[in-house]
Amino acid sequence: MARNQNKRSNYKNFMNSLGFNKKESDTRVVVAMSGGVDSSVVACQLKEQGYDVIGITLQLYDVGEALKKKNACCAGVDIYDAKKVAAKFDGSEHGSVVVKV
Repeated sequence: MARNQNKRSNYKNFMNSLGFNKKESDTRVVVAMSGGVDSSVVACQLKEQGYDVIGITLQLYDVGEALKKKNACCAGVDIYDAKKVAAKFDGSEHGSVVVKV
C-alpha cells in the first residue's frame, strides 16, 4: 500500500494546476469566451500561469437579424470584445464559430 501511495504522490508532484501530468506550457486550454468579465479573467489567469490559451466564441444568432430587433443588446459586440481580450495575450488565438439555429 505504501508503494502505491508513493507513486501517487510522485505523480501528483508533476501535475499542473489543471490536473494534467505535463507542464503548463505544454498544455493547450480552450476557453469559451463570452466577451464578459468572467471568461476574460479566466483566460488571462491561465495565460499568466503559462498555459497555451485559445479563446472560442459561439455566435448563436444572426447579427443582422438581431440588430433589426427593437431593444437588441450587444449583437456582435460580445464577439468583438472576446477578440479584443484574446488579442492582448501574446500569441494567443481566438476563433468564432457561427452556429445556425
